[in-house]
Amino acid sequence: MKANLYDKGRAPDVPQKTKVPARATAAAWLVPAALILLSLIPIAGGAFRLTQLAGGAAVTPANARFFASPLPVVLHIVSVTLFAILGAFQFVPSLRQRRRSWHRIAGRLLIPCGLIAALSGLWMTLFYPWPKGDGVILYGFRLLFGSAMFISIILSIVAIRRRDFARHGDWMLRGYAIGLGAGTQALTLMVGGMLAGPPNELLRALLMGAGWVINLAVAEWIVRKRPAPPARTASAVVSYLQ
Repeated sequence: MKANLYDKGRAPDVPQKTKVPARATAAAWLVPAALILLSLIPIAGGAFRLTQLAGGAAVTPANARFFASPLPVVLHIVSVTLFAILGAFQFVPSLRQRRRSWHRIAGRLLIPCGLIAALSGLWMTLFYPWPKGDGVILYGFRLLFGSAMFISIILSIVAIRRRDFARHGDWMLRGYAIGLGAGTQALTLMVGGMLAGPPNELLRALLMGAGWVINLAVAEWIVRKRPAPPARTASAVVSYLQ
């Protein structure tokens, strides 16, 4: 527009017009790409566990609980994987704003996947034997954050039924942050191991708890930094990041 008003005799700079959208498009995919990258370690671990169960791997003290009761861990791995990947794509503005039907369909998959992931995680915490290195503190953390994930998703359902799109997005973001905790825990455990050596029971619990806390802190920062939503309209956008 400015080129037409102030530089009438000048040909439009076509390359500059194409570069800016391309950069904006690339930047828009940075967040989902980072989230998927963060999820790769736990997804790979889950795929390895499913391969063990399907292939009849040797039963060891480390995996005996999964062979004794495989359904909860299979449900957990599948639901968390879908939750992590689909949730990452909800952060792409073009998919949220221009393809509303995709966002709604993905949301209808995300919510049950998140609930199954939370409930199966709680079941495993309550009924599986504790793995080596776990203790009372980590047991409490698992119950606390698993319950918080379940409650967050339930509150997001309540909000969307009231057509409160902003609160729906806030609660789904919190639930997603907790669900992605395993990816951040891989990093906190790696950093803790580099700084302090193999962690004991207490340090392991604190490092894993830090993974959930870091994710929730980032989610809460995103929620707090958003401008207050305008009055509700029929065209309100259901999104994580507005």
